Amino acid sequence: IPGETDFSDASRAIKEEEIAQLKENGFDYETDVMEIKLALDGLTMVINKENDWATEMTREEVVNMYLSGKTTADDKVKWSDIRSDWPEEKILFYGPNENHGTYEFFYENILGKQDMVKTVNLQQEYATLVDLVSNEKNAIAFFGFGYYISNQDKLTAVKIDFGSGPVEPTLETIGEDAPYAGFTRPVFTYVNLKYAKEKPQVLDFAKYVVEKGAPNLAGENGFAPLPDDQYQAYLETLNSIG
Repeated sequence: IPGETDFSDASRAIKEEEIAQLKENGFDYETDVMEIKLALDGLTMVINKENDWATEMTREEVVNMYLSGKTTADDKVKWSDIRSDWPEEKILFYGPNENHGTYEFFYENILGKQDMVKTVNLQQEYATLVDLVSNEKNAIAFFGFGYYISNQDKLTAVKIDFGSGPVEPTLETIGEDAPYAGFTRPVFTYVNLKYAKEKPQVLDFAKYVVEKGAPNLAGENGFAPLPDDQYQAYLETLNSIG
């Protein structure tokens, strides 16, 4: 926002108030900044390896269990409150805190900006979430697919039913218009075009990112690449700059 970086990576789109701050700092968002979608990330619900009952859930069940007051008045939700044949054990809710774009996506896009259960334990570090869920049989958490892939030996990903049967998050299912799209979000980089026009290395790197970097490396890091024509469109725009 202060205009000090060549690139600014983000797991959510820029907000209107941030665009206003850019203007205050002498940057016109329309002419001085280029938003590039790099890849797609799948929001992944994870549970303990010993949890053999909640391996499949509907989207509605995930939303309702995390919404304050939706399932129980005191937010002390048990698995049996979700499905009667599940254990009468209290669910331990976890997730990344408000500093993360993942939290914002879950809160705004999945929960519709409604309050989470008061019992949710939000953490700054994803490694802490992995430790908590992997050590507690009744835990559930949410974070990006890439982080799940890095820790799939310790966790189970919940298959989500969006209306056509349970879907496991994979690189194929989290792709654009793929079966897991209901929990998919783009990740971005924002290019400082003022600097790109002044420093050839900035423009060259931006071209590399959309021509080779993102298409070839996204999958290796747990993200689904975009269709080739989208990367090509970005490249054409960058080529027109210089």
